[in-house]
Amino acid sequence: MPLSLPAIMGNKLRFGIIGCGKIAPRHASEISRIGILAGVCDIIPERANQLAQQFNSQAFYNITDFLKHQPYDVIAICTPNGLHAEHSILALQANSHVLCEKPLSTTAKDATDMMEAAVNTGKKLFVVKSTRYNPALISLKEILNNGQLGQIFSFQLNCFWNRPNSYYASTWKGNALMDGGILFTQFSHYIDALLWLLNDTVKQVSGFRNNFTHQGFIDFEDTGIASIQMNKGTIGGINWSVNSFQKNMEVSLVILAENGSIKIGGEYMNNVEYQLTADTCPVLTTQTGQPNDYGFYKGSMSNHDKVYDNLLLAIDNDKHPFSNAIDGLKTVEAIQQIYNAMPLA
Repeated sequence: MPLSLPAIMGNKLRFGIIGCGKIAPRHASEISRIGILAGVCDIIPERANQLAQQFNSQAFYNITDFLKHQPYDVIAICTPNGLHAEHSILALQANSHVLCEKPLSTTAKDATDMMEAAVNTGKKLFVVKSTRYNPALISLKEILNNGQLGQIFSFQLNCFWNRPNSYYASTWKGNALMDGGILFTQFSHYIDALLWLLNDTVKQVSGFRNNFTHQGFIDFEDTGIASIQMNKGTIGGINWSVNSFQKNMEVSLVILAENGSIKIGGEYMNNVEYQLTADTCPVLTTQTGQPNDYGFYKGSMSNHDKVYDNLLLAIDNDKHPFSNAIDGLKTVEAIQQIYNAMPLA
């Protein structure tokens, strides 16, 4: 059933975008569908000009001019991970709601500062969690919320993608300060999905991580494996790497529970690969979609249309379920716990 968008659609919201890199056109396309893209900003003029020309907007080359010359109802933050906090806070202080790309930040301290800025300005701070709109995950979340699987014993989350050295060359990606690590840049959507599905947080972590093939290109691991105990008692593992041969392999989640065993897999955690459950459990939904395609590599499922539809509803209604700063903070805290417990070999 299509979403019933609020009355504010009759008076279209004005949006801005800070950061005109790979994901920005996806935001611009959805903004143009539901609102007005009033301005875009990037310190690389060619990027700002290209995006502005493509979507009939105005280009700015520094944030001061961007915020001073245009009023924005909502600003999308699409800059490097390490700048999300600074840019979100500036946008909030300019009296705009903020939709921040994942991850919300690379430290819990930055995430908390962002949340305080939202409270102080009376504006709303949201974070992109597009994987939550994968149909298989939506149907699994419903089963879990209804308690139909009974006690959750264990889980296994596998994230195996390919990112060659050329992906990291001459860019902020791979830099410890700006990137934060592959659990932030490549796999934070799936850490979020795990926490969201289980409605739980990480209690204890042990494991290993290493950089096998990206020396000189990244400041952190390209492969890791973690054993995790959740606060509600569930135990599990997370196994991740960007060393899958030549292309993305899979992002999969296995849940073993009292009333069934389920595996959701595929390249982007979007297909039901195994379900053996009690008769009281409905069959999970499978619907294959398309990933965000960046040329020689692909990202997560492209659900930004659903993100923006729900953003409008969340701006209009405080009770509408939509991923906010609290959700973003939980993911950041979990990744920090994992990294802090696992020194780089």
